[in-house]
Amino acid sequence: MLMPAEASFLAAFLVGLLGGVHCVGMCGGIVGALTFGLPANVRQSPGRVFPYLVAYNLARISAYVVAGALMGGLGWLAASLVALNAAQQVLQVIAGVFMVMLGLYLAGWWSGLARVEQAGGVIWRRIEPFARKLLPVKSPSQAWVLGFVWGWLPCGLVYSVLIWALASGSPAQGALLLLGFGLGTLPNLMLMGVFAAQLGRFLRKPWVRALAGGLVALFGVYTVLIPFMKAI
Repeated sequence: MLMPAEASFLAAFLVGLLGGVHCVGMCGGIVGALTFGLPANVRQSPGRVFPYLVAYNLARISAYVVAGALMGGLGWLAASLVALNAAQQVLQVIAGVFMVMLGLYLAGWWSGLARVEQAGGVIWRRIEPFARKLLPVKSPSQAWVLGFVWGWLPCGLVYSVLIWALASGSPAQGALLLLGFGLGTLPNLMLMGVFAAQLGRFLRKPWVRALAGGLVALFGVYTVLIPFMKAI
C-alpha cells in the first residue's frame, strides 16, 4: 500500500502528464523560440539541440522544486505557530480540495484554473522583460537560465500544485511534490514533434482525461476525509 507521500508524488506526476496539452500551449512557444533561435548548424542536428532542451527543462523543473520547497516551508511555519495537529488537518483538507479541483480540470469538467493564472500575471509582468533579454539562446548554460526564469510563468496547474504543496507539511515534501509534477510535464515538452503530437492525441481522448482526472479527484476526496477518519 502506497504511503501518502508516494501517492501524492504519483498524483502530481499524473497532473503534470495529463496537463501536457496545457503545458505545450503555455510553454511550447518558448521551446519553439529557443529552438528556432539557435544557429542553423545546431538547429539542424537533433543531437546538438538536445543539450539545450535538457538544460531548459531541468532548469524549469528546478524552479518548480524551489517554489515547492518555499511553499512547503511556509505551510510548515504556519503549522508551527498554531496548534500543530489542528493546522495539519486544515492544510490537509486544503490540499485535498485542490486535488479535487485539479482532477476536475484534467477531466475537462471545470476550467476555473484560468482565474488562478490571471492572479499570477502581476508578478510575471515584472519577470518577463528579463526573460526576453535571454533570447536568442547561444549556449546550454543560457538555456538553463532561461528555463529557470520561465519556470515562474503564470500557470494555473503550477499554482494549484503549489497550493497543494503548502499543505504538504515540510519543505522537502513540497519540493518532492513539485518534482513529481515537473517530471510529468517532461514527455510533452521534450518530445516536441511527431511523438508529442501522438501523445497529445492520446491524452486528449475523453476517456483518458476522465479516468486520470477522476483518479486525482478521488485521491483528493480521500485526502480531505483522512482528518475526519482519524477523529472517529
